[in-house]
Amino acid sequence: MADHLEASVTLPSEPASVSAARAHVAGTLLEWGLPADADMADTVRLIVSELATNAVQHTLGRSPTFTVALALDPDGRLRIEVTDAHPRFPKRLPAAVQQDNGRGMVIVRWLTAEHGGRLTVRPTREGGKTVSVELPWQVPAEPLPTAGRQEP
Repeated sequence: MADHLEASVTLPSEPASVSAARAHVAGTLLEWGLPADADMADTVRLIVSELATNAVQHTLGRSPTFTVALALDPDGRLRIEVTDAHPRFPKRLPAAVQQDNGRGMVIVRWLTAEHGGRLTVRPTREGGKTVSVELPWQVPAEPLPTAGRQEP
C-alpha cells in the first residue's frame, strides 16, 4: 500500500463547482492508480457529486465556499470529506413520489454501505460541518499484457 496521500480543493458554493469537484476527485484518483473506468471511481465521483451538491444547495448562502478533501491511508482506507460553513447537519427527507430532490444523502448512505464503508457527520471548530465517507481502497490489479507473449 502506498504512503498516506492527501488532496483537497476549495470551491465557491455555486452550481458549476459540483462538476469542478468531481473533476478534481477523478484526476486525483487517477494519479493514485485508480482507473477512471473502475467501479470504485464511479462510486467516489457519485458520492462527491451528491455531497458537493448538498454543500451548494442546502447551505442557504451561509457558506461561500466548500472544501472537498481526499485521503488515502496506508491501511487501505479512502476518506472523502466535504466541509462547508453551515451548521445544519444533513437530514433524511421524506421520499415523496413526485419529489425531484432530497435523495442525495440516501444515495450516499446506500453507496457507502454497499462498499463496506462508513459515513459520519461532525461539526467543525468554525461552526460548520464535515460529511465524511470512508471506503476500502479497491484498486483493481492490472492485467498482464498478452500481446506478443507466447505460451510455453
